[in-house]
Amino acid sequence: MGMMKGSAWALLMILWVWKLAALKEEECENRWIHIRRLPSRFNLDLLANCSEYQLLDDLCPYLGNHGLGQKTHNRSRSWYRTDSSMLELIFHRRMLEYPCLTPDPLLAKAIYLPYYAGLDARRYLYGPESNFSALHGLHLFHFLQQDNPQIWARHMAHDHFLVMARPAWDFSQPLTNDPPIWGTSFLELPQFFNLTALTLEARTWPWQEHAVPYPTSFHPPNLGLLESWLTRVRRSKRSILALFAGGGGGGGSSTPNVRRSIRSECENATSDPSYEKLCEIVDCSNGVCEHDPIRFMRPMLQASFCLQPPGDTPTRRSTFDAILAGCIPVFFEELSAKLQYGWHLPENEFEDFSVLIPKEEVVFRGLRILNVLQRIPRAKVRSLRQRVLTLIPNVLYRKHDSSPGLEAKKDAFDLAIDGTLDKIRSRVEKLDFVI
Repeated sequence: MGMMKGSAWALLMILWVWKLAALKEEECENRWIHIRRLPSRFNLDLLANCSEYQLLDDLCPYLGNHGLGQKTHNRSRSWYRTDSSMLELIFHRRMLEYPCLTPDPLLAKAIYLPYYAGLDARRYLYGPESNFSALHGLHLFHFLQQDNPQIWARHMAHDHFLVMARPAWDFSQPLTNDPPIWGTSFLELPQFFNLTALTLEARTWPWQEHAVPYPTSFHPPNLGLLESWLTRVRRSKRSILALFAGGGGGGGSSTPNVRRSIRSECENATSDPSYEKLCEIVDCSNGVCEHDPIRFMRPMLQASFCLQPPGDTPTRRSTFDAILAGCIPVFFEELSAKLQYGWHLPENEFEDFSVLIPKEEVVFRGLRILNVLQRIPRAKVRSLRQRVLTLIPNVLYRKHDSSPGLEAKKDAFDLAIDGTLDKIRSRVEKLDFVI
């Protein structure tokens, strides 16, 4: 009798395992990803150079916690001193727990290359190899050609993707530049024309790349901590009309630019009975805010609108810090977000969660930013903020090994994977049609 019970239990276990396998097969249909095994010189060995370049900040303190950096304080469970250039590490760590991994590249719908391209680019941008920036990526291509070349060749690399934790412009120097100027030529190499690159900022007419959110400092490990933050954001009193957290626009050059206009208008702002303060500036010059979220998150929680003027490039990490704080982003050109982050911030819904004030109107025609914002009806402001709150999960990268409850909510990583798979599927289908 005992043997019969034991056999029945074993059969039930087999059926249960079979059912789980069938469910996973269904869940992962068209979602299987293969992580290409690369030598450590393409990823982990690059971390040893974290303090090598004297012109740059020492990145070594930000390698901890798989790229999240050190906690902002000992008791913190969600807040870290995260550097944007660590997105390659953050993404690699999250890929290792992606539920639809396959060891068989022939079954995979996409091939992930765990190459830390942005970190490797530092030697070409700032190091002794700056005159050889056209070589960036060739060593990776040669490896892919020599090691199981059929993987690379199967779909002419259309099914391959990687993360590049810098703006795409930093990898887009024309091969014809002689002498080389700024940037490497990784994305200009014909060998890489077909792969998909996830960058912090895309070019105006991207083919290879798609922009993904800059990592913020908030990486909750469970659903309770995320919901606690959302409650705080929702209840926060908005006593400041507009806030600008950033540098530039101060002394020095007198060339007109939108940051100079913002500073001038903010410094000369009058009072408004609806707000304790019409405008506030959090001076982040010289990178003082970059790894210290307390400097800007507290003021952002008190502001209704957060101004996002372009700087050296159109995009800013501050856009995602502002959304995280429930602060309505104000853009001055569409390339700052609308034409960049369609997987995370729906392009056809921008008017529902942001404000666009053309920078030309501000700089050359004297349009007053604060006047524009003051004229927005209160009901519209509440509606904008409510929509911003719904976007918070879209733009944060949750902590690795997070709770099942939090994993059920898609974050920036999940949406990037969804978008990448769709992009690759579309390319491969077109390729198969042509062939």
